[in-house]
Amino acid sequence: MDPRIERLAELLVRYSNAIQPGDQVLIGGSPAATPLLSALYAKTLAAGGNPLCEIENGWAQELLLKHGKKNQLEYIPSWKLEQAEKVDCLFNVRSEQNTRSLSGVDPKKQQQKLKAMKPLREIYHRRMNDQSLRWCVTLFPTEAYAQDADMSLSDFEDFVYKACKVDKSDPVAAWKKISRSQKKMAEFLNRAKTVRIVAKDTDISFSVQGRTWINCDGTENMPDGEVFTGPVEDSANGKIRFSFPACYNGREVEDVRLEFKRGKVVKATAAKNEEFLNHLLDMDAGARYLGEFSFATNFAIQRFTKAILFDEKIGGTVHFAVGSSYAESGGKNKSVLHWDMVCDLRQGGKAYVDGKLFLRDGKFLKKF
Repeated sequence: MDPRIERLAELLVRYSNAIQPGDQVLIGGSPAATPLLSALYAKTLAAGGNPLCEIENGWAQELLLKHGKKNQLEYIPSWKLEQAEKVDCLFNVRSEQNTRSLSGVDPKKQQQKLKAMKPLREIYHRRMNDQSLRWCVTLFPTEAYAQDADMSLSDFEDFVYKACKVDKSDPVAAWKKISRSQKKMAEFLNRAKTVRIVAKDTDISFSVQGRTWINCDGTENMPDGEVFTGPVEDSANGKIRFSFPACYNGREVEDVRLEFKRGKVVKATAAKNEEFLNHLLDMDAGARYLGEFSFATNFAIQRFTKAILFDEKIGGTVHFAVGSSYAESGGKNKSVLHWDMVCDLRQGGKAYVDGKLFLRDGKFLKKF
């Protein structure tokens, strides 16, 4: 086994979820992630936790969405709801073997399934917000992800493990150092009232007054590296062009351009899959409003991979999410949708905080 897998599992168990004796720990992923799943299982045992491993098969989701009837799409096993209430820690290992497996599925069925899962999501969100549940999402390198990133599998593995800092002699110390720096950035931004983003075909402003900026330091995502908040819901005005394709449920929407008035997307266009874009934005009343804005800080990630766990952390970029807010940021927007889209500021882009230049050409002008 690649020793970096063991080190990643150690980082996740010791630092990200800080497993304690007696913790009930749910570990989920596909068969492709077996090396990491088994390492997480073993290290959870060593930490005194009680691991439960759930193997997820992509073909099952595809079959359900293609052939399932309404009652089948909306079915949630009662034990799933009970499990969500009782588990102490959650590891979600993304490990798809075909990232396009759902590209042929009717979007209306995907929407129906998303809405049906709302009771389960609400349990997890409530427990995340009240901190009774610790959780972390990570990714195991597969051929599918490597192909999406236009990389060989070995090169993609190097990219992933470097982004997670497991190439360092002490990954935990590396993430604690990042946490201290980002804490200072969050404290500075907590005093801010407005943010403006300017780039090619982009000039958008919004209020963050009274909102909380969250330091994302590897405890809930691995890799991590961002500081985010929830914009004031009716405050966004202007236009934005997203630099990279926005990927959602196996579909790529290219050259997304959104125009906002009083917080709402009033116009949405795309060079590819524009109908799909607007279909999702019409999902519910909150889908056309911003739920999140973030400054990305992981400068070990410098290329677009089509895996949002990495792309939203590209150092020198920002990302917006249309749809639901995270309650800890003070955001109030409600939606079934939460769709992250990345805007690159590394070539000519600027970010202003309270009218003062904060980031230029992908570099922060203030040291933290």
